Amino acid sequence: METLQAQGGERLGTSVERALAAAIGRRALLALGVRGVMGLYAALGLGAVGGLMGSLSGCYRAPGTARDQLIFFSEEKELEFGMSAYREVLRQARLSDDPDKNDLVQRVGKKIAEVASKPEYQWEFALIDDDKMVNAFCLPGGKVAVFTGILKHTKNDAGMATVMGHEIAHALQRHGVERMSRSIIDQIAQLGALGAAASGHSSGAAIQGLLGAYGVNVSLPFNRKQESEADYIGLRLMAQAGYDPHEAVPFWERMSGCPRQMIDKLCFRSQHAIPEFLSTHPSDVTRMNQIEAWMPETMQYYHGATGKTTPSPAPYKPSIGPMPKTS
Repeated sequence: METLQAQGGERLGTSVERALAAAIGRRALLALGVRGVMGLYAALGLGAVGGLMGSLSGCYRAPGTARDQLIFFSEEKELEFGMSAYREVLRQARLSDDPDKNDLVQRVGKKIAEVASKPEYQWEFALIDDDKMVNAFCLPGGKVAVFTGILKHTKNDAGMATVMGHEIAHALQRHGVERMSRSIIDQIAQLGALGAAASGHSSGAAIQGLLGAYGVNVSLPFNRKQESEADYIGLRLMAQAGYDPHEAVPFWERMSGCPRQMIDKLCFRSQHAIPEFLSTHPSDVTRMNQIEAWMPETMQYYHGATGKTTPSPAPYKPSIGPMPKTS
């Protein structure tokens, strides 16, 4: 998803960099910023400026959490993005030919996809042979890729279900195009600051402060909110699919590389040196605490322990209330 967002904003980002670096007059600087915004609209297929501004009044509800979302892209356009990006990834990647590992990915992925209740998605699951990459992703339209490097942490079906539930939740919640849409707002605001400076109404220090704020106080917390939402929805998906959601905490503990009680104390990873407010993801401790707080609700959807079969899921839609807050 970050790749899609980066591609969409590349033209505008280049314009901003040129504007900051070039010794040009105020009029030229302002014109360059305007051309950058127009270039972004064209690159993303958003149409005229008036059309975009008109869409700003529209708001979506995030499925399963009822969170307000600002999204400028139709689901049809979103699926086109996902298909194109997925085909490009598979064209360049080396796929694993290990039958057992592939069976694990396909078996668990299909169970999670079934309870996700998105029949319009054409689900695909690929295992990419890269032991150094500890990652997975799900693009719009249900295009899932898992890197072999994460298998040393999943350990079993429930661990893989934790990964699949989380990544599929990102797609169900439309997080990719939501971030792309948010990026448009952020970059328009940045160009607005440049325009104010060009017209003599803002100082250079004010510009740097605004640009810095959009890197920490807005964008990063927004990304963490999406990550927590994916954890919350993903936990429910794995429970509905028959995987014990309690296994999510040991998975994230393994991902941290430390025994839980030692995280941020005597056991450190490089990213632990970064304060959580400067990180795009919740800290490991925060993530595990949230998952445990959501566990009583999640267990209502888990039937594996009793041997009962999971009922056919209802169509995926926003819940009545918001995602529960955790301390």
